[in-house]
Amino acid sequence: MGQAAALPDVIRHIERVDPAVVAEAAQYPSSILADVAGRRGALSGRIAPLAPSMRFAGPAITVEVRPGDNLMIHAAMAVAQPGDVIVVDGKGDLSSALMGEIMSQQCVALGVVAVVIDGAVRDSEAIRELGFPMFAAGLNPNGPTKSVSGRLNHPISIGGVSVSPGDLVVGDADGVTVIERSKAAAMLPLAADKVAAETKRIADIKSRKALTPAWLNSALVAAGVIKAGETL
Repeated sequence: MGQAAALPDVIRHIERVDPAVVAEAAQYPSSILADVAGRRGALSGRIAPLAPSMRFAGPAITVEVRPGDNLMIHAAMAVAQPGDVIVVDGKGDLSSALMGEIMSQQCVALGVVAVVIDGAVRDSEAIRELGFPMFAAGLNPNGPTKSVSGRLNHPISIGGVSVSPGDLVVGDADGVTVIERSKAAAMLPLAADKVAAETKRIADIKSRKALTPAWLNSALVAAGVIKAGETL
């Protein structure tokens, strides 16, 4: 049998998480979705919003660049559809910004709902004023080069998490959570149950009905902190 043809560096067409799933997922905090997904999928805390009010949900357009070069981000913007989130493996490099105000304005005009970069950006005040959800690992005034090839819509690793094209990406003041496209719909009823349980727990705390969690004593026994039958 002959070898399968290698995938091109630029993949233009991908399968995205269902828009109805995105719309429902947007109602939940990133922390809730990370919890119900098995306490995984949250990117490193170094990748944070430029302003706490920034939040988004959408399917991932994945980008791999060489440090300090943003050519492939421009390619991603050329193929992105309204509602997409551009997710960039910038290798954690903070020596130059990969995006700034002009590209953010372009994203808004294109309907891109957010950008997540494991790298630096600039023009932070202008981006905050624009209100465009920009999540990055840092800031740097230096501009990038635009001359080194990379890959578009291949699986990437960013902030300790694997992200595939079309995966669900949700971000808010706490950071960014990614859920695999095939699992995203199944997480929604779990998220609804989690929110209901947490809402009840907070109400019980405020009313002083339950000031300690019901699971605490059994967990302490299991950990060997107290003996069976003991309580705090």
